[in-house]
Amino acid sequence: MARSGSPVIICNSRKVDNEKEMIEQFAKLLGTHMIHFVPRDNDVQRAEINRKTVIEWNKDCHQADEYRTLARAIDQNQKLVIPKPLPMPELEKLLMEFGLYN
Repeated sequence: MARSGSPVIICNSRKVDNEKEMIEQFAKLLGTHMIHFVPRDNDVQRAEINRKTVIEWNKDCHQADEYRTLARAIDQNQKLVIPKPLPMPELEKLLMEFGLYN
């Protein structure tokens, strides 16, 4: 059965300070949630160099498990919401609070 859109946040980590906490707060301000935090891993670059997806390149690596977990989280998501817009001043305030904006 097809479902209507269910906007959620996926954090594709950049390994910056307080990243997970900032994205959780950002999602809360939008009225949605972070469905998964994908950690940064060099296996992504290794797969890209080999012109493969991570799962094609090494289905048993930790990063492949992260993508499978993300897929399950998306498939099983029951929190169907429409995020509310976040005005630019609120976004800038959030970034300042987490030290990512001067």
